[in-house]
Amino acid sequence: MSTITVKDGTEIYYKDWGTGQPIVFHHGWPLSADDWDAQMMFFLKQGYRVIAHDRRGHGRSGQSSEGNDMETYAQDVAELTAALDLKDAIHIGHSTGGGEAIRYAAKYGKGRVAKAILISAVPPIMVQSESNPEGVPLSIFDEIRKGTGFTRAQYFYDFPIAFYGWNREGAKVQEGIKHNWWRQGMMGSVLAHYEGIKAFSESDFREDLKSVDIPVLVMHGEDDQIVPYNQAPKSAALLKNGKLISYPGFPHGMPTTEAETINKDILEFIKS
Repeated sequence: MSTITVKDGTEIYYKDWGTGQPIVFHHGWPLSADDWDAQMMFFLKQGYRVIAHDRRGHGRSGQSSEGNDMETYAQDVAELTAALDLKDAIHIGHSTGGGEAIRYAAKYGKGRVAKAILISAVPPIMVQSESNPEGVPLSIFDEIRKGTGFTRAQYFYDFPIAFYGWNREGAKVQEGIKHNWWRQGMMGSVLAHYEGIKAFSESDFREDLKSVDIPVLVMHGEDDQIVPYNQAPKSAALLKNGKLISYPGFPHGMPTTEAETINKDILEFIKS
């Protein structure tokens, strides 16, 4: 296994395949680099170097008791990209990974990041507040904390239903995808997953979005039941060089269930 040890001693696992312009993938909560299989294979075959890491406390990375917050996530990525000397890189983040990607690009990516893609992503900020009245009430995240922290095995077994939109009329559960979601989730640390809920729901990315001047593609399904679609146009509006693509009927987990469409649109944006 390929790992680096970051400054606080935590091991970060990563995959690094191929040659060419690097594409770095940032996975969603509570998953792992494996959630990018459909993208890693596609872009590898297109001649790109593809890199994906397991966030600390997730997958095969170290289960540290500290640092389960967005700032540390971005610092870990900065150490990984420096260790691999990645330049002219495309950074693609799904859900929580979208927050991680834009925080990294804003704080550490100058001279290293060429473009970014945010898919079903948590920016600008998820939680409801006076400054974000359209956000998700804190009570919803408290329910996620309760399920994750204290009944995780069953909670994670049920969670993919809404994640992939399988609770919609006519939808059919894809059992392999469901079990793979559960497998990835259960590989990680329950503490990291519990604390990561605050990281993805309460981190404010508005200044990060405003500060980057690289081209950024925002992709969001209009039937996303995890991160509401209204996040996407707000993110796009804050970006200096942003583009929004919305997908009627697509769920939160669209990189998996709608990989053919998503991969095609990402490739077009990268080549533009």
